[in-house]
Amino acid sequence: MSQTLLQELRKGQVPEKLKHLAEKENIATPVLIKNILEGTAVVLGYRTGRGTMVVGNGVKTKVNANIGASTLTSSIEYEKKKLAAALRAKTDAVMDLSLADNIVEIREVILRESTVPVGTVPIYEAATMARIKRGAVIKLDVDEFFDCIERQMKEGVDFVTVHCGVVKSLIDKFPPEFRLEGIVSRGGAITAAYIRNTGRENPLYEYYDRLLDLAEEYDCVLSLGDGMRPGALFDASDSLEVGEQVILGELQKRAFERGVMVMIEGPGHVPLHLVEKSVKRIKKLTNNAPLYLLGPIVTDVAPGYDHITSAIGAGVAGMSGADFICYVTPSEHLGLPTEQDVFDGVIAARIAAHAADIAKNIPGAIQWDNELSKARKALDWDRQIELSIDPETARRVRKERSGEGACTMCGEYCVFLVLKEQKDNKTS
Repeated sequence: MSQTLLQELRKGQVPEKLKHLAEKENIATPVLIKNILEGTAVVLGYRTGRGTMVVGNGVKTKVNANIGASTLTSSIEYEKKKLAAALRAKTDAVMDLSLADNIVEIREVILRESTVPVGTVPIYEAATMARIKRGAVIKLDVDEFFDCIERQMKEGVDFVTVHCGVVKSLIDKFPPEFRLEGIVSRGGAITAAYIRNTGRENPLYEYYDRLLDLAEEYDCVLSLGDGMRPGALFDASDSLEVGEQVILGELQKRAFERGVMVMIEGPGHVPLHLVEKSVKRIKKLTNNAPLYLLGPIVTDVAPGYDHITSAIGAGVAGMSGADFICYVTPSEHLGLPTEQDVFDGVIAARIAAHAADIAKNIPGAIQWDNELSKARKALDWDRQIELSIDPETARRVRKERSGEGACTMCGEYCVFLVLKEQKDNKTS
């Protein structure tokens, strides 16, 4: 049986490609090894070679884009276009969240065409099979569920979200009605409904060792999902959320001991003033494992603009210690995102992640800004646009508003021209 990367490093074996990865990530190889061995960093795409990258301590904050078809909208071609939009916006990873009947075919296309690590949520396929075969998404079959997980890992999925912390004791003590908005995670809601309908334990928790066997065999990173994440500011940091995080910390230890790399997923909807506290609490409860956040969204009143509300939260979360930001698009809470929504969502999340990297003093982060500032002062428009986080939009706006001439915002009152004129007059 082949070893996982973590198991290799524990034996003192350092693969050559890990050294190349350290160079790519601008981190010293010994430091990267130390972080992986401590569980504070994971490598995505290591086995498949698909856009291999590091998530965690000491490297830049990464961004993920969610795509995937729903039961109401199912088109492989449309998902290919959304994948292309995410890649064009330079996402670091993508997740296929498809719930359609052709979920397997969609995943095959995404795995084939993505140049970055791909993640999935296996319960979606298990729930789809339950709906097709038994008439309801909550009629999960345990063996069928684990077959879905193994099949996806075998196909080459780089990481999987598994809602192992949605357990019977929490559901019994704090039913969804306990909250203003209940359970908003799809995987969490399906699991909670299964528990309430059958009276049985969450199979991912009950048979966690079976899950670890698969993750170890395929060296697949486990992303322990936040099935109890709050979907309203009012529900943030409540007993359901924190209770799940305590369990995830215990499960992270068990996976790590087996040599399986683990990330922790986090909320959700969090008031701005609680974002830092929330991040630090999750990190403490889950052994400083890499933290993967959806947003967080910091106000509930901006449907249509949640790429902005989430970017605000992501900036604060990133500077507070979050390692991996899942984008939110303008369509959040309203509908399936378009290609443009996907693009805009990635850009918003990348801006937040980069701002966080500057605050965290990640090597090379501020240098990017410094280079653009030099180009701006020199009125070097081509270089300024080239260095922009979204060159195509910067180029379009420049052409539409100013053409090839001076910026129409200030015209002849451009501060750089005024100062240059003052300097020229002083020396003449």
